[in-house]
Amino acid sequence: MKFLLVAINAKYIHSNLGIYSLKAYAEKELRKKKKAALAGTGEIVSGVAEAGVQGAEWEADGAVVTETQSVAGVSSGQVQVEIAEYTINHQMDLILQDIYRRKPDFIGFSCYIWNISYIMEIVRDVKKVLPEAEIWLGGPEVSYDAKKVLTREPDVRGIMRGEGELTFTELVRAYLQREKTSVPDGYTGESFRGQAKEETSGCAENTRMPENAEGENAHSDRLDLSQIPGITYRAANGEIEEHGPQRLLSLDEIPFYYDDMAGFENRIVYYESSRGCPFSCSYCLSSIDKTVRFRSLDLVLPELQFFLDHKVPQVKFVDRTFNCKREHTLGIWRYLVEHDNGITNFHFEVSADIFDEEELELIGKMRPGLIQLEIGVQTTNPDTITEIRRKMNLDRLKQVVDKINGFHNIHQHLDLIVGLPYENYERFCQSFDDVYWMRPEQLQLGFLKVLTGSYMAEKTQDYGLLYHQEPPYEVLATKWLDYGQVLRLKAVEDMVEVHYNSGQYTETLREMEQHWASPYAMFEALADYYERLGYTGIAINRLTRYEILFGFLQETEPEKTERYRDLLTYDLYLRENIKSRPAFLRDESPWKTLRREFFQGEEKEPKYLKGYEGYDSRQMAKMAHLEVFGDGRVVVFDYKNRDPLTYNAKAFLIAANPA
Repeated sequence: MKFLLVAINAKYIHSNLGIYSLKAYAEKELRKKKKAALAGTGEIVSGVAEAGVQGAEWEADGAVVTETQSVAGVSSGQVQVEIAEYTINHQMDLILQDIYRRKPDFIGFSCYIWNISYIMEIVRDVKKVLPEAEIWLGGPEVSYDAKKVLTREPDVRGIMRGEGELTFTELVRAYLQREKTSVPDGYTGESFRGQAKEETSGCAENTRMPENAEGENAHSDRLDLSQIPGITYRAANGEIEEHGPQRLLSLDEIPFYYDDMAGFENRIVYYESSRGCPFSCSYCLSSIDKTVRFRSLDLVLPELQFFLDHKVPQVKFVDRTFNCKREHTLGIWRYLVEHDNGITNFHFEVSADIFDEEELELIGKMRPGLIQLEIGVQTTNPDTITEIRRKMNLDRLKQVVDKINGFHNIHQHLDLIVGLPYENYERFCQSFDDVYWMRPEQLQLGFLKVLTGSYMAEKTQDYGLLYHQEPPYEVLATKWLDYGQVLRLKAVEDMVEVHYNSGQYTETLREMEQHWASPYAMFEALADYYERLGYTGIAINRLTRYEILFGFLQETEPEKTERYRDLLTYDLYLRENIKSRPAFLRDESPWKTLRREFFQGEEKEPKYLKGYEGYDSRQMAKMAHLEVFGDGRVVVFDYKNRDPLTYNAKAFLIAANPA
C-alpha cells in the first residue's frame, strides 16, 4: 500500500519539514514492529509486521536478517511511504500528472495559508483521476476549523489536527489493517498489489473489493479510525466525527530525517530543535499551546555536524523562539563556533531582549556569516505591546541590537506588523522610524494575518478588523487604520524591500537620510514618485532602479546631483561587476589609460588585488573594476573578495586625485 505525503511550497528554495518528520517517525515505528515480529515476539500489530525496512539489519533467532533497500523509505510490498514536493509555481496539471503516475492509495497534503487554495484545486482534480485514493489534510490552515473544511470539501476523507507524527503513524496502521483484512483467502500476509491482484479474479482495480448492496465500499467499511486521537474524519455513514487531541511527542522520539542531502543542494535546509513557544502573542497560533519541548543536545549536535560535514549553505531553525532556554542556546552556539566549517550559515528566530551578557559575548566571537538573527519587534507602541499580550523590554532590545551591530559579524533581520490594535498611521510611522534607526540589515514590514484559532480573530469586532476572507486572511483595515492607509503602507513596503533590504543603496541612503524629517517620510516620498511616474506594480530590472532613484534625487535635491551620482556609482559597483554602464554614470573614456596601467602593475607586482595570481592584466580587469569619481577619488572594487554579510566587494581607495 502506498502512502504519499505532498507539500506544495511557496518558493522553490523552501522544503516542508512537516512531511519529512511524519515520514521519518512512521518509518521508525514500523521498523520497531517489524523487528519485534522478526525477533519472535509474536507481536503483529495492524498488519505492520510484514512491512519492509530501509537498509535495516538485526539479529532474529540467531540469524542475521537483512531487508532490501528501498528508495522511497519503508517498503517491501506491504507499505510504501513517499514524499512529493512541488511549488505553487508549478503548473497544476503537471502536479496532477505526477501524483497520478505514483498511484498512491493514501494522499496527505500539508496545508498552510500560502498554499491552501492551490491544494484544494488539486484535491478536487486528484479525486477525479484517482477516485479510490483516500485524501487527508494536515497543517495549521485546517487544524482549527476541521469540521467546516470537511463539510466544504466532500473529496477529503479526514484531517490530522495539530502535530501529525503519531497521528499519521496510527493512520498508516489502520489502513494496513484494512488492507490485510481485505485480501482474499490464500493471500494473508502479502500485499494485495502486483502479482496477488493479478492472480485473483473478480477483484476491483486498485485492489478494492466490490461494493455492497448499499453502495458502500466493503474495503472502506473495514477501516477502523475510532481509536485514533487528533483526527476529524468522514465516517462510513457520511457523518463527520472528531476525536480529542493527540498526545504530544518528545522531540527525541522523532528520527533525524535528512539521511542524505541529495535534492537539497539549492534549497534552505530546515531544522527543528524545539517545538512550541513560551509567549502569548495574540496574532500567533503558537500562543495557543505554551508547552515548549526541546530536542536533547546529545541528538542535536551530531545532526548539526551532519550539515557541517556536507557543507550545507544555510540551515534555518524553525524554533519559534530559539533562545528561550539559555543552556540549549549556549550549547548549540558553542558547538557551532568550535566546529565552524567556514561555509554554513545558521538562521535563528530570537527574542533579543532576553539575551544575557554571556550569550552576547559568544555572538561577538562568531565568524562573520556563521549565524543570522531574525528578531520580531512588531511594534514600539507600549499600548499595542500590552494589548497583543507580548512580553518585550524594548529598551533592552535596542541595547542588544546595537551591541550586536557593533560586532560587525551578524546579519540582523527585524520585523514590524501593520494592522495591530492601537496603532494608527502616524504611530506606525513612529514604530518604523524606531526600528530603522536600530540599523538592521533588513527591516521587514509584514501585514497582519487574522488566523482562525488565534486570539486576534476573537477580537475582530472589538478592533474593527476587516480582512480577506480567503487565505492568507490579510488585514484590509482596522479601527485605527483605513484601507487607503494600508495601501500607502504597502507602497512603502515595496520601496523598503527594493532600496533598503536589497543592501544595494547603503551609502546613498545614508546621505538621503539627512534631507528628510524621518526615514519613513523618505520612503513615503519615494513611493509617491514611483506612483506618479507609473512605475508601481511593474517589473523593473536592477540597473533601471538606479536610474529611477537618480531621477528622484535630482528632483528632490538638485543641488547635490553630482554628490549623488558618485554615491550611486559607488553603491552600484560595490555589488555589481557590470560591463554595460547606466546612463547616469560618467564617461569612463578619459580614464582608460589609468585603468590599463593599474591592472598591468597589479599583474607584475600585486599591491591591492590578492588571490589573482596566475591571471594576466586583461583577465584581472574583467574580474575587478576601477572607477574614477567626480571628487577625484580612484577606487578599485575586488569581486573575488566579498564581505560575507553584505556580499559587497572589497573596495580600495588607491588615489585621492588622479591628476
